[in-house]
Amino acid sequence: MSDFATPLPDTTPEVGLSEVERLVDTFIAPTKTFMDIRRSSSWWVPFVLTCLLSWIFTFTVSKKVGWEAVAQQQIHASKSSADRFDQLPPETQAKQIHMAGTISTYIGYAMPVMFFIIMVVMTVVLWMSVNFGLGAETKFWQVFAVLTYAGLPKIFITLLSIILLWAGVGVDNFDIKNPVGTNLGYYLTDSPKWLQSFGSYFDIFSLWMLALMIIGLAVIGKKTKGQTAIIVLGWWALILLVSVGWAAVMG
Repeated sequence: MSDFATPLPDTTPEVGLSEVERLVDTFIAPTKTFMDIRRSSSWWVPFVLTCLLSWIFTFTVSKKVGWEAVAQQQIHASKSSADRFDQLPPETQAKQIHMAGTISTYIGYAMPVMFFIIMVVMTVVLWMSVNFGLGAETKFWQVFAVLTYAGLPKIFITLLSIILLWAGVGVDNFDIKNPVGTNLGYYLTDSPKWLQSFGSYFDIFSLWMLALMIIGLAVIGKKTKGQTAIIVLGWWALILLVSVGWAAVMG
C-alpha cells in the first residue's frame, strides 16, 4: 500500500533506452519504459506494431471468416436489428449484407487512422485530467506515448485471434467485437446483452493495460499511483456504465 501511495522517483535516465528495450521493458519492467518517456516521448514503434497486427487481423478475418459473415453475425447479435433485418425481402437482405461486408473491409484496413484518432481523444482527456485534476505538468505527447506503450498488452488479443482463426477455431461463431475468451463476457453468450457487455470489460489484457496506464501517468506526472488510479479507473468506470447502458437499451 505504501508503494501505491508514494510518488515514483523523480529521475530521468542519463542514457536512453533503445526502442527494443522500451518494448521489452513495457512487459517486464514498465517503470523503466515510462521513465524513459520523460526523456523522449517517441511513440511510433508501438503504434506501427499495433497497426501492422491490425492489418494482419483484417486480412485473416477476410480469408478465414469473410466480412459478409461478420456483418451478418453483428446484425443478428442484436434482437431489434435482427427483427428489422428478417422483415426485409431476400434481395434487400443480400444487398445490405454485401454492402456491410464491403464497408467493414474498408474500415478494417483504415483502423490505423481510427486508432490514431481514438488515441488523440484519450490523450486529451487524460492529459487534461492529470494536469488540471492532479496539478501535474505532463506534456501532450508524453501522455500519448504512455498510452501507446500501455496498450501493448492488447496486441495479445489480436495475436490470439489470428492464430485461432488460421487454426480453424471459432470460425463459425466468430464475434468481431469479442473474438477470444480472455474476458468474462465471452462466456456469457446466453445472458442479456448488458451483462455480456459488462463482463467484456473484465478482460485480462485490458486490465493489464489499465495497470500500465496508471503506472505510466504516475511516472510522467510525478504523482502517486493511487492518485493516477483515481483518474484512470474513474474514466474506465464511466465508459463501462455508458456501454452497459447502451447495450441494455439496444437489446
